[in-house]
Amino acid sequence: MTPLPGIVPVLALTAALLSAAATIFIRQGLRTSDPYVGLWINVVVGTVGLWIAVLVTGGLGHVSASGVAFFVLAGLIGTVGGRLTRFMAIESVGASITAALGNLNALVATILAILLLGEHVTVPIVTGTLVITLGTILLSWGGRRIGFQPRLLALPLISAACFGVVAILRKLGLAEMGPVTGAAVNITTAFIAFAAFLLASGQRDVMACRGRSLVYFVVAGVIENTGVFLNIVALGLGTVSVVTPLYGASPIFVLLLSFFFLRGIEALSGRVVAGTLLIVLGVYLITALSGR
Repeated sequence: MTPLPGIVPVLALTAALLSAAATIFIRQGLRTSDPYVGLWINVVVGTVGLWIAVLVTGGLGHVSASGVAFFVLAGLIGTVGGRLTRFMAIESVGASITAALGNLNALVATILAILLLGEHVTVPIVTGTLVITLGTILLSWGGRRIGFQPRLLALPLISAACFGVVAILRKLGLAEMGPVTGAAVNITTAFIAFAAFLLASGQRDVMACRGRSLVYFVVAGVIENTGVFLNIVALGLGTVSVVTPLYGASPIFVLLLSFFFLRGIEALSGRVVAGTLLIVLGVYLITALSGR
């Protein structure tokens, strides 16, 4: 069935907005807790929610070994590796800079799409991706006054690399199985792997979270995993080189939400605003001109 015109950008941008909202809730939760607790709550909520979605939508559907393998890898690399380093980055360098540098996953995914999937990438898509990347650099410069050590920037960069690789894995997995079951396999893999890690490392206390942080992390888990699901659906309908840069527009929403909900915690600067405008321009190039 042919998707409705414009549905792919709508899905990708909605996923970006949900990711941004989740980032704000995660930042609030980390004020009184730590990244390991946050990720644990995140994957528990996601696992429960997505398996309910599988049941509601009629069951597993067609499942192939190769499809499962791709989504298992996506769960390990993206949901465990990418999200954990993202949580750590939000705690260390702040929500805005994490979202900005994490946006480099668009460039990683676009390059991999060209090399591995043979996707047709137009000049506007490449230009838009590069403009978005330039915007993220300005955003990171604008956050220097926060006072973190430069080496901590490795955390959001590692996260970005993980998510860039995952965009390709999910695209390959969607060729073999449906998005709902694929997302469920993805998050369940992360749940099992992270639970095993916590038990093996003697960190069982991480599995118990109470108070306001629990509320923030649960809401973040619901919102973020919904966003991931919408992103997977968008990847199933569109191309990686279009969906991933649009999903990477999340820093715009993070900045807007930070202004209202993180006052006194994170400040905006001229470079941050300039970087945001560049990202908006990059999104326009990709959405409005990609077919020309």
